[in-house]
Amino acid sequence: MELKSNVSFENTEIAFSSRSNRAIKKARVLFASVGNPIISKLVTNTAKLALALGLPIKGIIKNTVFEVFCGGETIEESKQTIDTLSKYNVGTILDYSVEGKETEEAFDNTKVETIKTITNAKNNENIPFCVFKPTGVASLHLLEKIQLGTSLSDIEQAEFERTKSRIDDICKKAFENDVPLLIDAEDSWIQDPVDEIVYTMMAKYNKSKAIIFNTYQMYRVSSLQNLKNSFQRAVRDGYFLGVKLVRGAYMEKERERAKLMGYSDPIQPVKQATDEDYNQALKFCIDNKQRINVINCTHNEYSSYYLALLMEKHGMKNNDPRVWFAQLYGMSDNISFNLAKAGYNVAKYVPYGPVKSVMPYLFRRAEENTSVAGQSGRELTLIKTELKRRAIS
Repeated sequence: MELKSNVSFENTEIAFSSRSNRAIKKARVLFASVGNPIISKLVTNTAKLALALGLPIKGIIKNTVFEVFCGGETIEESKQTIDTLSKYNVGTILDYSVEGKETEEAFDNTKVETIKTITNAKNNENIPFCVFKPTGVASLHLLEKIQLGTSLSDIEQAEFERTKSRIDDICKKAFENDVPLLIDAEDSWIQDPVDEIVYTMMAKYNKSKAIIFNTYQMYRVSSLQNLKNSFQRAVRDGYFLGVKLVRGAYMEKERERAKLMGYSDPIQPVKQATDEDYNQALKFCIDNKQRINVINCTHNEYSSYYLALLMEKHGMKNNDPRVWFAQLYGMSDNISFNLAKAGYNVAKYVPYGPVKSVMPYLFRRAEENTSVAGQSGRELTLIKTELKRRAIS
């Protein structure tokens, strides 16, 4: 079956329409670097050491990798990126990407910043979603103890109550401002308590529409069934299910931990199994579109095309508000901009935050691009194609 919209992810003129020659050349250098495991590791380790020693490298980082993959250091600084994307009908999901902080003060600061993004998004059609990562407002070690079923001390129980209160404050603000909120996934060994909190928030705030969205990492063996179970729970308890689908981001860490601790590897045995479950999840969401809203967060071209095909098969308009596509800022512009040009709902995840605080996120991006076969190579090929096209024209 052919798509009537005839979306092509090969059109680099549309894909890079928002980028200057200088910006594309800078991206070419970065993707060539992260695509080489030796160079990527060397650059990453050098940056980590320089930051640890307090060397003045902020300017270098901000004008290279930070500029390509981040919107700015603050919401205000990110507005230029938001405005630029909006000119091409691409929305922005501002992601306060400060990671690795394990203090109550840091958790409270992240809550406050996340609420700022929600307030900023109110009545702003250029910011269709907000997002936060649970471990930005909760202790990883506490969540791990809860998943293991370990008894909490009075102090830990009080800490957990504060965690739930922070998340409720964020979700309540999203509900009051009518801003859909994406709650990111975590490692498998802390995901269960996160899920329970999220479904409690859905039951509270998703009665009339999907405001709170949970994330399903489809490279986990159990995720497709978890999605189906959560749908049944939503039906039973009478609320709408917000679904954010991703393939996953912690594969090496998950496998190493499973091997070290002697439990079954939670990750799919081969990539094909992940792809099949991912596409089955898309089909399940569209088959149950009366109660499910889905945001398809992938850099996979086939899954993006497949969702568009499913929408057409179900007689849905390209801009049906129940379905969104999303990719990371600085990556897969061939998917984002071509879908947006064809009238689909598209947004970019745009990380922001102080340069030093965002570095763990950027290091993770570099590691993922190095480990995901073909990702950097695909980006590089598209960039070179566009640079050649511009030179000819």
